[in-house]
Amino acid sequence: MKHILVPTDFSPQAENALKVAVQMAQKNDSEIFLLHSMEMPLHLANANTGALPEALFFIKLAEKQFSEIMQKPYLKGIKIHETIGHGEIYDDIKEAVKKNSIDLIVMGSHGASGFKEMFIGSNTEKVVRTSEVPVLVIKNEHPNFNVDDFVFATDFSEECKKPFSVANKFAKSFGAQLHLLYVNTPTGFKTSSQAKEIMENFVKGLGAENYTLNIYNDTSVEKGILGFAKDHDVQLIGMSTHGRKGIAHFFNGSISEDLVNHANMPVMTFKI
Repeated sequence: MKHILVPTDFSPQAENALKVAVQMAQKNDSEIFLLHSMEMPLHLANANTGALPEALFFIKLAEKQFSEIMQKPYLKGIKIHETIGHGEIYDDIKEAVKKNSIDLIVMGSHGASGFKEMFIGSNTEKVVRTSEVPVLVIKNEHPNFNVDDFVFATDFSEECKKPFSVANKFAKSFGAQLHLLYVNTPTGFKTSSQAKEIMENFVKGLGAENYTLNIYNDTSVEKGILGFAKDHDVQLIGMSTHGRKGIAHFFNGSISEDLVNHANMPVMTFKI
């Protein structure tokens, strides 16, 4: 985890994400790439329209905001690269990830409504759904971002082994115990012995060490994840996404409302 990307609109929520990224960078000797996407209207982005002075104004404003945030005491000693994107945030992030070999994206959220917009809205939902690298969404300020217990919810299918392996590496970097979770629901009910066998077969050969296997019964997947997280006082929820399928399964409809809006803790997604 040497390169961390932090998209920012210079809001307090974006700064919450930056502060978490800084703490992670300090522990892992990482560099931070701070990205601001201007998303200027087409008539401003096109120099042939005569709107160049107005476009320059927004660029200078972004540079001023970068200058102000770089004076923050908590950034001292951290290697930070400042980037201004001129396209849509989704395109700018995708380009930055590829160009800078990003290992992790850390993004802020505006609370319940912002979280809903982040996962269901157009651009940022695309980032979570299609990002080839993990995305950590920060909802609140974390003066001390310590993760001792990290729950990874999955259906234990073969295709989830790759994202689990990535999650396992992050758990090790956090020094956290990883809790693998199977949520037993009425529509997909499995006996305890069936679920245990599936989980034990899943972890074989994946190099997992500091982990637990857990079955939690509830009426829905999202309620089960929230219930387990609350009962075990975990600090981070991890989940795999699978393009449209993954987002539909974990974040659309009631699941997005119950899990994302009600999860008062960071959520980390891993692409299948």
